[in-house]
Amino acid sequence: MIISHIPWDKLRQRAGGLAFALVLNAILLLALLTMAPHIDPKKVEDRNPVSFDIEPAKQANKEKSKAQKAEKRERDTAAPKQKSEPVVTPPRPVETPSVQPPSPFPFITLDSRQMAAADIGKMEKKTAGVGDSGTGNAKAIVGPGEGPGGVQLFEAEWYRRPTHAELSSYLPANAPSQGYGLVACKTIDHYHVENCQMISEYPTGSGFGRAVRLAAWQFLVRPPRVDGKPQVGAWVRIRIDYTRTVIGGSTGADDDGR
Repeated sequence: MIISHIPWDKLRQRAGGLAFALVLNAILLLALLTMAPHIDPKKVEDRNPVSFDIEPAKQANKEKSKAQKAEKRERDTAAPKQKSEPVVTPPRPVETPSVQPPSPFPFITLDSRQMAAADIGKMEKKTAGVGDSGTGNAKAIVGPGEGPGGVQLFEAEWYRRPTHAELSSYLPANAPSQGYGLVACKTIDHYHVENCQMISEYPTGSGFGRAVRLAAWQFLVRPPRVDGKPQVGAWVRIRIDYTRTVIGGSTGADDDGR
């Protein structure tokens, strides 16, 4: 038989050598594994997971609209702060009162009574100081008081009549050809008047009343007398009538100045 011809002695030797080689290799492999350095795996830090949501286009548009509205609100709230800052304005220049130029039309301010009084041939000769002494009573205006607060007014008696130059400088440039201004003034010492107030004028809005009131600081009026005593502080009324006259012509007009 074939099995009986197998050399069992040689087979045993070879098997023993093969087993020895396997054991030796196993020992060497174990030694290598034991002697090899131990490598620790790299530690990975624990982190919170980050998630991303992909929003639809409509949601993105809404967020964009909200951002724009928030930005607009910030601008609106910031605008009042800018307005609240103080604004430094330059000082206003002091306006100097303008002097009204003289009227281009000359005016005569003498009435018929004044013309008669100016007639030298009819004037009474008086000594110095006689004009200040009087024994009569001044004529008061009949009726309710026309003065401020209802005070009674007396007819004005001139101590010195105002000149054309004193009156014309206060006339408005566009004054009508005829008219009058009526004022009430309080008499004070040295024949002057104060606190003059316009009572009326004609034509209305002509500026004649204002012209008389402005020129009244130059008026010299005798205080009214009661029982021969001058009543300084009493109120008098003064009326100046204006009429335009051509210079160099024969045409003239009277005014009734009281």
